[in-house]
Amino acid sequence: MMNAAVLVAHGKPLQLACLPVPKPGSGEILVRLQACGVCHTDVHIWQGDVRPVDDPKPFVLGHEGVGRVVELGGGVDNWKIGEPIGVPWLHDTCQICDECISGAEPFCQKQRAHGLNVPGAFAEHVVVDSRFAVRLPEGLDPLQTAPVMCAGVTAFGAIRRANVRIGETVAIFGCGGLGLYAVQIAVRAGARVIGIDRDPEKLRHARELGAAATFLADDTLDEAFDAEHRAHACINFAPTAATWKAMISAIRPRGRIVAAAMVLQNVPLNQEWLTATGVTITGTSVGTRTEMQQTVAIHAARPLRNEIVPITLNDATMALQALADGRAAGRFVIDFRQ
Repeated sequence: MMNAAVLVAHGKPLQLACLPVPKPGSGEILVRLQACGVCHTDVHIWQGDVRPVDDPKPFVLGHEGVGRVVELGGGVDNWKIGEPIGVPWLHDTCQICDECISGAEPFCQKQRAHGLNVPGAFAEHVVVDSRFAVRLPEGLDPLQTAPVMCAGVTAFGAIRRANVRIGETVAIFGCGGLGLYAVQIAVRAGARVIGIDRDPEKLRHARELGAAATFLADDTLDEAFDAEHRAHACINFAPTAATWKAMISAIRPRGRIVAAAMVLQNVPLNQEWLTATGVTITGTSVGTRTEMQQTVAIHAARPLRNEIVPITLNDATMALQALADGRAAGRFVIDFRQ
């Protein structure tokens, strides 16, 4: 048996339960979790903003897991018992659509995700598909590494999607967990980074992590981007449409705007402005398996830093509510070793 936090009703406290340990099927791996991050996407699922066609049974959230292999399903011969392993957002994809064939599996419309379509990692054990499991080197801190499984690779994928080049200016909107990872990755890629957030403390962290400038997201933000601070790329990690006006002001002609946060509200878009500026607008979703390997390599070489707030499984609902209210002081990570 294992302990798990189960979603029984959207927006209501997760129910702590003792459940049977799942069995890995063909091509699958059973993982004993050491840690699991709490992501803002978990909040959207918990609140019911994002719903699967069919609820997984049990409905266990969580897709930022780190643990060790404890059992192999049939046909799995490239993993060993005891190896460190990561549990990402993607459980599997169809493998036959244009997106999967071209290596863009995060855009597969038939993908299944941990904590949404299949049981996730807010539990002591979880089953992962061996093709999408993340191989980790020994010696990484589980608490620091767990958020890299989604927040870290999403930030890396957004920087790649923005086609950031050495010497360019990149404006990072939202300096929470994802945004701070993006600041570090963009700086290491040779970009000049501007951090934007409504919280001065998060801006302080952004400067510590290499941001060349920071702007407070107040009513005058869209007036702050003079010629010196106009950005070649704007990436939005803030889960709000309020950043849109400032991004339009911040972007240079032929710049790139990348939506990385799940913003449900519509934003105004003037097509004449598009034809005059040549700005490219696109979205990004987590990262590919190749990008995950690259992100883990970056983290292993020099750990990506973030403020980690360790919690127990009992605190999962508290963490979700704090994220929903904008009160998170860092990345909440469930520590199963306690």
